[in-house]
Amino acid sequence: MDTNEAIINPIMGKKPPQLGKRCVMVANQPDLDYLHRLLKTGESKSQRILMSRLSYGYENISTELIGPFIGAPYAVILLESLIAWGICEIVFFGWCGAVSENARIGDVIIPDKSFIDDGTSKNYTTAQCSETFPSFSLQASIKSTLTKNKVKFHEGPVWSTDAVFRETKEKVAYFQKKNVLAVEMEAAALFSVGSFRNIDVGCILLVSDELSLLKWKPGFKNPVFKERRYQVCEIISNFWNDQ
Repeated sequence: MDTNEAIINPIMGKKPPQLGKRCVMVANQPDLDYLHRLLKTGESKSQRILMSRLSYGYENISTELIGPFIGAPYAVILLESLIAWGICEIVFFGWCGAVSENARIGDVIIPDKSFIDDGTSKNYTTAQCSETFPSFSLQASIKSTLTKNKVKFHEGPVWSTDAVFRETKEKVAYFQKKNVLAVEMEAAALFSVGSFRNIDVGCILLVSDELSLLKWKPGFKNPVFKERRYQVCEIISNFWNDQ
């Protein structure tokens, strides 16, 4: 008997939604709402998935849309369901806190890996694994699209944690030494599942606040942050059509 075999596995279900192969996972409700408006060129369908909503069947758009969500465990529950329904290419869009002094509120970050500081990732990786990676081909396409649209971005590692209120000075300093650009909650787990299930997971993060000076600087109401959110959503809405 394989002791590593899961007792519960994701299943398609009796009446699965009729999806394509691609989906955008959007962590935050304002971005989800704006993307839905951008994609809704005809009659789309939607259904509740736990506390989130899956929207699909957009006219002339080859992607689905799901969110909002917060934290690695919940994000992975959604991703596992999407994979069971046939999704094999994911773009995750979320917000993050700047750890590097080079990253500022409103900046775009494209992770090339994530350091694991969450509990979910460890269930999809080996015990000694401390970092996990996105789909490099998908990240390359995202970078190319951002460049085409003249959007500057930072590329480098991020740090994924479960504990928003335990981003301590000691930890920030530790990850700064590893050249980490930002901290967030879901990327490592989504990358780990992508690798484990052999699907492509890419990621775009937007800096919403700063921790680099070891003091919290929120930027959620900053006009630059709001403007860049709209810009990134518009790029994502056309991403696969531009490929």
